[in-house]
Amino acid sequence: MKPVITTLLFATLAASTVQAQEPATGQKSLAGTLGIYVFPSQGQNATQQSEDEAACYNWAVSNTGTDPFDAQKQQAATAEQGQAAQEEIAQSGKGAGAKGAVGGAAVGALVGEIADDDAGKGAAWGAGVGLIASRRHARRAKEEASQQVAVQTEQQQAATQGQIDGFKKAFSACMEGKNYIAKF
Repeated sequence: MKPVITTLLFATLAASTVQAQEPATGQKSLAGTLGIYVFPSQGQNATQQSEDEAACYNWAVSNTGTDPFDAQKQQAATAEQGQAAQEEIAQSGKGAGAKGAVGGAAVGALVGEIADDDAGKGAAWGAGVGLIASRRHARRAKEEASQQVAVQTEQQQAATQGQIDGFKKAFSACMEGKNYIAKF
């Protein structure tokens, strides 16, 4: 009988300890929201941990110059701007073939007239050449612009992620200084 009582007592004690570590509201802690795992190595209660996390958050912001919530918003805005730029690039080449055909026809007609040849044939040949050349040029320009936008977006997002990682390191160092184990 004694082992059963000891086991029940131990289980009740363990359950109350786990409940003391979780916030009463059922919400994630600040560290959890940031993707940082924090364990109170000195038995700090949830209230103390919350206060320590807030203090470390403010300390990390002031020491890194990065607020991760603002940085995440910037990262999302950068992604949206990149997507909008890609869509704009996709729309930019429309009509290039027609413009090239008109220009080529004009040049072909002029060359045909000067060469005492049929201006109509020259215009037809010029329109065909102008159409092909302008479409090819527009496609290359779109590809280059698209690549530039993609590289710029990727670089901006990598820089922002670097700032967030720096913040997480500072936050973790602060929490470890307050006798927590912190990992991200």
